[in-house]
Amino acid sequence: MSNNKPISNFIEKYFLHFNAASVVDAAKGYETKLNEGSKMLVSLAGAMSTAEIGKIFAEIIRQDKVHIVSCTGANLEEDLMNLVAHSHYKRIPNYRDLTPQDEWDLLEKGLNRVTDTCIPEEEAFRRLQEHIVKIWKDAEAKGERYFPHEYMYKLLLSGVLEEYYEIDLKDSWMYAAAEKNLPIVVPGWEDSTMGNIFASYVLKGELKASTVKSGIEYMTFLADWYTENSKNGIGFFQIGGGIAGDFPICVVPMLYQDMERTDTPFWNYFCQISDSTTSYGSYSGAVPNEKITWGKLDIDTPKFIIESDATIVVPLVFAYLLEM
Repeated sequence: MSNNKPISNFIEKYFLHFNAASVVDAAKGYETKLNEGSKMLVSLAGAMSTAEIGKIFAEIIRQDKVHIVSCTGANLEEDLMNLVAHSHYKRIPNYRDLTPQDEWDLLEKGLNRVTDTCIPEEEAFRRLQEHIVKIWKDAEAKGERYFPHEYMYKLLLSGVLEEYYEIDLKDSWMYAAAEKNLPIVVPGWEDSTMGNIFASYVLKGELKASTVKSGIEYMTFLADWYTENSKNGIGFFQIGGGIAGDFPICVVPMLYQDMERTDTPFWNYFCQISDSTTSYGSYSGAVPNEKITWGKLDIDTPKFIIESDATIVVPLVFAYLLEM
């Protein structure tokens, strides 16, 4: 065993069976694909940014161990919210015991709860709103259109948020992504806080809906990116379920079946970390083999499913990769 690989040594020694063994197998499979020259997509669902995944995911980005991200609008913005309002967050360890009145009291204090953590509306949402609206309006005045994540990149790289930073910048995965101009797709951005804010300005007649590029444009961008980057294969590392995973994985059957590009390669690695189990009609709980029938994965694609809490498992897998 290597003395400078404490996490790798730990999980290889003690993670031997069931979900634990799947963690090791998936991490090694990810490592193998990177060593073979494959690229990797990571999808982020749930509230991983509020869970401060940026503390380790930012380094994964800096070390080129991920090449494209698919995430919900919530994960896109909540990394920035944590960056500018961390000291105003409130942790609720006893969140399982809250009454409806307790929840109402949090709302009246401007605290929006995500499990055990409350995001402060005034310091987080409104602080970002002031600056992002200006960027939207400036782009529209110039006749320019961008994707949601590109507006966030502009916001970060403009420096206007620097006076508000409350965490170490190296712990922001969005800042690491902005520095690299990492490709991101954000399906369903409209249901995020920033998406809701943008929609409100459209309703008020102050912005055009077309100023932010659409989900269809994200899909066509992803199709081009996949085609241009699949020479050595592309893997799929899915954190949680939902649209962050369902949207990008469909690009392969779309290219193969609908565009009739029959030389399109399948995803060459698949891992899903989720607490969703197989049930009637559950996409998030479907076992990887089901994806073969949809033209997403090949018979020989390495497939891993870890039925566990992503906030526990993902840092272990990423730490393993950083010790490569």
